[in-house]
Amino acid sequence: MRKLPKIRQNNMPMKTKKIPMRMCLGCSEMKPKKELVRVVKTKEGEISLDLTGKKAGRGAYICADAECLRKARKAKRLEKSFACRIDDEIYDAMEKELNANEQ
Repeated sequence: MRKLPKIRQNNMPMKTKKIPMRMCLGCSEMKPKKELVRVVKTKEGEISLDLTGKKAGRGAYICADAECLRKARKAKRLEKSFACRIDDEIYDAMEKELNANEQ
């Protein structure tokens, strides 16, 4: 049986809301944007996690899983995305923040 679209009062079908998809740099899977954590590089060159998704700057996305951050770190995907070198201290701080966020 075919499902008919919902009809509004003016007899026009309702549009389904588009869900923005982003690719995780760790596992390379396409997932809804809200399920991922944004990593941001600000104009000053500072790199940090953006749990709200609203910080200004260049963004890249990873799963809210420390394993995906490790995979992205090993393949240097964040460094390629931001075109800069990222120190080990920054990766360690991001991993601690991700682990604290999971709990």
